[in-house]
Amino acid sequence: MAFQKDPFNVIIGGVGGQGNVIASQVLGRILLQKGYVITIGETYGASQRGGAVMSHLRISAKDQFSPLIPEGQCDLLMALEPVEGLRILGQYGNPAVISLVNTRPIHPIEIISGQTPYPDVQEVLRKIGELSKEVWALNATEIALEMGDPIFSNMVMLGAFSTFEMLEIDLHGFEQAIGGLLSSERLSENLEAFERGRMAVEKR
Repeated sequence: MAFQKDPFNVIIGGVGGQGNVIASQVLGRILLQKGYVITIGETYGASQRGGAVMSHLRISAKDQFSPLIPEGQCDLLMALEPVEGLRILGQYGNPAVISLVNTRPIHPIEIISGQTPYPDVQEVLRKIGELSKEVWALNATEIALEMGDPIFSNMVMLGAFSTFEMLEIDLHGFEQAIGGLLSSERLSENLEAFERGRMAVEKR
């Protein structure tokens, strides 16, 4: 596995209800199976559905690190929501960060309540590009809705994430990881979501 630094720091961010915590658990399990030491930390804006949620994964060949990534030290970002992705990059980004973004907005509480207007999505993506070395994007929510349930967007994003060679994630490793976390009844749907994400992601 071609991690260029140790620890290698991954952030998965979105809003409550998007499933980024389960996504971080699946990714962590896959990497544990490959022999890496994984530390996961979670931070929550508002604890209820609709508030900002961020998962920190610290990946090391041999050492256990503190669960929260220091500011400016994110190496790879999975943003399940574009504005949350931009917010995370403002705190944890650096010129070398690679970002994967779900382009479909999910309005957080302060926007739904009318406290804050939602910015133009294309402008948000442009700013994400300015703060990232590379940006990869897809409308994971739309793909999940085509499958009948927006909850699959996190697995669509994991499929897109698996196209990054440094992670070396394949369908078999993904299937093994989710087997212990999700019900067998939904296994085939999650595998389909993963495969759809692999096919849909594009570099911006």
